[in-house]
Amino acid sequence: MSACEVSASQMLSAVGEQKLEGVVAKRRDSTYQPGKRTGAWAKYRVNRGQELVIGGYIPGPYGFDSLIVDYHRGDDLVYVARVRNGFVPASRRQVFAKIRGLVSANMPFANLPDEKESRWGDSLTAEKMKQCVWLVPKIVAQIEFLEWTAGDRLRHSTFGGLRDDKDPRMVVKEQVGG
Repeated sequence: MSACEVSASQMLSAVGEQKLEGVVAKRRDSTYQPGKRTGAWAKYRVNRGQELVIGGYIPGPYGFDSLIVDYHRGDDLVYVARVRNGFVPASRRQVFAKIRGLVSANMPFANLPDEKESRWGDSLTAEKMKQCVWLVPKIVAQIEFLEWTAGDRLRHSTFGGLRDDKDPRMVVKEQVGG
């Protein structure tokens, strides 16, 4: 390889180390064709991820529309996102079967309600919280996301799966990339 050529795994590793969003690449032998979509270009997004605790949900199809997730900061639970992406009907039913018996009258988050809507639409104002169902924070989920915002929220969060192997009391914000 020349100095300008690297393997895909080397490139993705460098993207992750530099905390970039991803890579746009094209086949070396392709040419640019204005206004035409071809298979010569590819976009690959590099997500971050970590375990987070499910502290509530907003009701919707198959049990819920979005999960409300958090991490522990000392004794406090800190709200970070409403997760809507990454589900199919079967996974929504599976997750709902795990969480529906954990309904609680108490809102578990130390940093809610939000006072105003946020730029990314991740806020939970007092009005929006009226739709929420709170849970005893006992279930952990793997959540992928693009980045942490300046307001300590997740941007572009996606459900990756449940984590039965994690103690919810041990879930804290990972400092790498945060």
